[in-house]
Amino acid sequence: MSIEAVVFDLDGVIIDTEEVWEEVRRGYVAEFGREFRPDTQDRMMGMSTGEWSAHLADEVGVPRTAEQVAADVLGRMAERYRTSLPLIPGSVETVRRLGDRFPLGLASSSARILIDQVLETAGLTGAFQVTLSTEEVPRGKPAPDVYLAAAAKLGLDPAVCAAVEDSSNGLRAAGAAGLAVIAVPHGVYPPAPDALALASLVVTSVTELTPDVVGNLR
Repeated sequence: MSIEAVVFDLDGVIIDTEEVWEEVRRGYVAEFGREFRPDTQDRMMGMSTGEWSAHLADEVGVPRTAEQVAADVLGRMAERYRTSLPLIPGSVETVRRLGDRFPLGLASSSARILIDQVLETAGLTGAFQVTLSTEEVPRGKPAPDVYLAAAAKLGLDPAVCAAVEDSSNGLRAAGAAGLAVIAVPHGVYPPAPDALALASLVVTSVTELTPDVVGNLR
């Protein structure tokens, strides 16, 4: 058995947006006189659009429907991505380098509008054979749905695919789907020890991922 495809996460792997997400959502919540709960940021990492917007509406108490919350926040995020995309150094080059050898997929918790905007701004439109948002599958991360769907659309068994992830819920999702898991821990939002333990490989930078390194995972 050998690795035949690579599926990337987006936030925290290609773009460093966890802090942007937190800034935008905290500011949005504060406009309504509400505050994040102590575990809100950690819980929302990996959630689908429907899940995190419902969390802000139902549990944090934003007096808007989940659909309205999603539209409000996604609009603000898309504008940020159009004007200032926080690419992780070397991430675009890593995607292209691995794409020279492997078919690539993208399995993101971001909404479709944000995925498409990021790829356009980064010049990566067309780099991935498959792009999926967790809003397009029944359950968000840590459920395995988005990774199972990505492997299926690539026409491959999950066991011959590698996933590149940074967050606890992302690592859990990829591991539950049966992919070889590569962890690129985020310095500000490190994954939980149990999630990190699912990784076959832990790197400090996405630039460490060469075709040979990934190809030897299995």
